[in-house]
Amino acid sequence: MDTIKINSGSTRMIAHRGLSGLETENSIPAFVAAGNRSYYGVETDTHVTKDGKFVIIHNDTTGHVAREDIRIEESDYKTIRRLVLKDMCPAAGAAQEICLEDRQDLIIPNLKEYVTICRKYGKVCILELKNEFSPEDIGRIVEEIRGLGYLEQVTFISFALNNMIRLRELLPQQELYYLTVEYNQEILEALKSHRLNLDIYYKALTKEIVEELHGEGILVNCWTCDDKEEAERLVSWGVDFITTDCLE
Repeated sequence: MDTIKINSGSTRMIAHRGLSGLETENSIPAFVAAGNRSYYGVETDTHVTKDGKFVIIHNDTTGHVAREDIRIEESDYKTIRRLVLKDMCPAAGAAQEICLEDRQDLIIPNLKEYVTICRKYGKVCILELKNEFSPEDIGRIVEEIRGLGYLEQVTFISFALNNMIRLRELLPQQELYYLTVEYNQEILEALKSHRLNLDIYYKALTKEIVEELHGEGILVNCWTCDDKEEAERLVSWGVDFITTDCLE
């Protein structure tokens, strides 16, 4: 299996949780697979461990990708790094299935590994802060990425508006996107007030919404579209980005 090619025009494509249509989501192989293709950016999710380390995983617990199920925020970094991820193989016309028993490259990455891979392949980091971070942790993650020399190539996203507000205070010129599952005038006012762009569930969009947002100078990313016809419709509406598991 490979990616599904679409006519993306001027819309830029973002690999969701790395190239998760081909490799286990949010894993080093998924990031490398995305790096070796034409994606503009590589999206991922970060949590904070019990001892304050930033690790790359989507859910609050590990059972959906690992052989053991533990809670990230209640576990220390060494415990999390010992976990073995499942090798999730795409199956045509069906959900992903487990393939190989063990792969030494399938561990839960840390923030540095993710950023370093994106930097190596020249991809923009689309970094979601999962849950609501403390102001201190937001400051620490910004400084860690700045120390890696790649802060200017990181786009932060989050469902927690407070995360976005704190980031805007720290990074007046950074590209920031507020994640939502819907669109309304209250959300529009929040975007305008805090100078945020929008990252929205693709089925919540219409051509008119895209036009309204663009009229306000707001960029539109949409997640997570894996249907070729739907994606090309979004392209025709002029969305700026599409986040996808498998389209390219």
